[in-house]
Amino acid sequence: MSNQKENPVSVDGANRNRSNLLASVSSGRSRALARRRFAEKLSYGLRWLPGYAWQTLTRRAPRGSVHLMIALADHFEPAIVPENGQARAPYHEQQRRLERWCREYPKIVDGWRDGDGRPFTHTYFYPAEQYDHALLERLAEHCHAGWGEIEVHLHHGNPLADSAENTRRQLVEFRDTLVSEHGCLSYLDGAALPRYAFVHGNFALANSADGFACGVDSEMQVLAETGCYADMTFPTGVFHPAQISKINSLYECALPLNHRAPHRKGFNLGCGRPPRIFPLVVQGPLMVDFAPSQRSRPIGIENGSLTGRNPPSLRRLKLWKRATIAVQGRPDWLFIKLHCHSMDPTQENAVLGAATQRFLRELVTGASERHESIHFVSAREMTNIILAACDGCEGSPGEYRDYRLKPAREIPLTSAPSTPKWD
Repeated sequence: MSNQKENPVSVDGANRNRSNLLASVSSGRSRALARRRFAEKLSYGLRWLPGYAWQTLTRRAPRGSVHLMIALADHFEPAIVPENGQARAPYHEQQRRLERWCREYPKIVDGWRDGDGRPFTHTYFYPAEQYDHALLERLAEHCHAGWGEIEVHLHHGNPLADSAENTRRQLVEFRDTLVSEHGCLSYLDGAALPRYAFVHGNFALANSADGFACGVDSEMQVLAETGCYADMTFPTGVFHPAQISKINSLYECALPLNHRAPHRKGFNLGCGRPPRIFPLVVQGPLMVDFAPSQRSRPIGIENGSLTGRNPPSLRRLKLWKRATIAVQGRPDWLFIKLHCHSMDPTQENAVLGAATQRFLRELVTGASERHESIHFVSAREMTNIILAACDGCEGSPGEYRDYRLKPAREIPLTSAPSTPKWD
């Protein structure tokens, strides 16, 4: 038996070889994971392109004068922390942001009115899970003064999947509180159930993001039963797993509402065909942009998102119009649903900056030259005009802002249902 000691150099070399081997394996796994994630993202981004190609071949922009219904779905989160989606800003910061918004926004947009004399307004989709009475009341005052309307926003299912029962509870409590405490939301044709528009905070509507950030397959059914008249979540980000193949459309869900992602397929709304299945799906534009404003990219994707790096512009307006989102049979009424995060301090230029002010000025002053009639609308007003188009109504779409969905604050208290307060 040998009594020789192991050579330290040999041991160190073996350890290095073992470490190099493990590092190589780890690096290989990382590269494989990166390739898999890239392939997944690419599949998400490509799933809507066949529909886009078909629309490009079959849709034609209307000739002559057009009416543009422009709505801005604002994912309004005073507590947002841009660098950390799970964190919340201190309460005093939320108050400061909201107060500044309510003070500055009217000054910026008041000078540029649409053809009906209305200012550019936001629909404030406020997150139910972040409800605060004082903040909501201040925002409601801002809206009741004519600067927008409040609707329902919900983040849920992250990190743990939510349940249908808990989702229903949150929606009903927040819905009833918005009506009874703040005079918000609406009623359809005088029925007792409050109605609301909705955006999914994580874009994963009806568990459409492969089980991530929702967990409720039957979410669309829950929305229908709790009074949602329209979903305005889509489109998503470019490579988001929740993005569906059906784009640039106004439609009813064609799949059973209690199935996962029933909005994947739908019946397009048409003139003379009043819809029967609610919530309607009201999509914003999703287009390929061959002349993006960011010169570092030869091709971009237009998804109607107003950001600090990509604020509104007349160049983008051409793409929004080219999406030709309309009720079939009424091609001269175009619906442009945009979205933003106005409480995100990194996005201020998109909503309060010089670029936005320039856009509003050029939009309004050049409308007649472009043969456009501009109508700034809320989510509720846009849906009313869509319903009027489905019923075959004529004339100016601005006449149908309150067609069927009437603001709750305008209904006498004796006519409105008794609603419980937030716990």
